[in-house]
Amino acid sequence: MIALKSKREIEIMRDCGRIVAEVLAEVGQKCRAGVTTLELDRAAAAATAKKGAVAAFKGYRGYPASLCTSVNHQVVHGIPGDYVVKEGDIVSIDFGVLYRGYYGDSAITVGIPPVAADTARLLEVTEQCLYRGIAEMLPGNHLSDIGRAIQTHAESAGFSLVREFGGHGIGRKMHEDPMVLNYVTGGRGIRLKTGLVLAVEPMVNQGGKEVEILADGWTVVTCDRSPSAHFEHTIAVTDNGPEILTQTAG
Repeated sequence: MIALKSKREIEIMRDCGRIVAEVLAEVGQKCRAGVTTLELDRAAAAATAKKGAVAAFKGYRGYPASLCTSVNHQVVHGIPGDYVVKEGDIVSIDFGVLYRGYYGDSAITVGIPPVAADTARLLEVTEQCLYRGIAEMLPGNHLSDIGRAIQTHAESAGFSLVREFGGHGIGRKMHEDPMVLNYVTGGRGIRLKTGLVLAVEPMVNQGGKEVEILADGWTVVTCDRSPSAHFEHTIAVTDNGPEILTQTAG
């Protein structure tokens, strides 16, 4: 069941999303060579507590951390630990909070210089895919318009899209209907309406689209071990077009 949000609910989700953006920006700045992914997780937990929010991922279906930190060929859901970030790595940092009864969710992928040119291009195209998908979030458009914009841009650049995971509705629950595919299937999907809030999150691989889950039950990796990038925002459909909720003020 798809729950459209009122203006008041979107107001709260805007505050929630700003917390997500501020914490993610702080953690992104700390993501450099020599830091461990566990140190990044601890920084996120401390910043979240200071803002009076709750880290949404920790404890979700048994997940043990505040962040998902997915390095290089890890696609999503990488568990923070003793891995030391190195020059040339790319680190996807996925983060969400629960605040005043609502969830926000966002992700960035950080490149640690010097990053190989083709990998830097992967990050650039993946972020562009996100914003091309967001641009389609207009009242009257269909859900498939988002996936089409993402798929067309990624594949035209020679990259592939992960099919097993995608975006989702978000609000009082972290994952609500509908699922937001990053590619096109046979149907057009639901018609987008004012008040719909979605987390859009393209996951783009440098090599093949096939992925697998490691023995920890969480970490998703590319089968060919090629690099993968991930960007995400929480966005509301409004009468004036899409509003990105997971961004800092101004």
